[in-house]
Amino acid sequence: MAERLVIVSDMWGSKKGLWITSYLGYLQQYFDIVYYDLQQLADVDPSTLSSDHKCHEFLKEGLDTGVNQLLKKESLPSHYLTFCSGGTIAWQAALRGLPMKSLYAVSAKNLNSMEEKPKCPIKLVFGENQWDIPSEEWSGKMNIPLDIVKNFGNELYSDEVIIQKVCLSLLESVIKKQFHY
Repeated sequence: MAERLVIVSDMWGSKKGLWITSYLGYLQQYFDIVYYDLQQLADVDPSTLSSDHKCHEFLKEGLDTGVNQLLKKESLPSHYLTFCSGGTIAWQAALRGLPMKSLYAVSAKNLNSMEEKPKCPIKLVFGENQWDIPSEEWSGKMNIPLDIVKNFGNELYSDEVIIQKVCLSLLESVIKKQFHY
């Protein structure tokens, strides 16, 4: 029986997410996949957001709704692959009891403000040009190494080279249980 993988998109969801089909194509043969479009999960229309930091504003508007919806919809222990704001919502849901086997978060937002971590293996990937990479101090305190990819920004997860890297890493981590606690 295949492991269950829950994928939570970035704030653009399927509307700007042709890249998500690459992840699904690579991973569907190895996992039983459940996909959540973050716009629908958080019930926020990103076209109404106005600031230069739309991800932060998106989280402010949709964090609680997204967390509550994920908690309502998911009761089976699963692996999670998340992107951008989806990582923050999954992180918060795990702290509130979401049964999570592992969390693989790419470009997760606002993690520096987190003082507690989910009780599961965690892998965090960021682009070096991202504006809100967690600090080394935070990483050390949480005992979570950061994988920083050179020459990429917030949307590194949409690049085919990164997609292949993340999928391979996720498969190896789940199969060999190489996530860090």
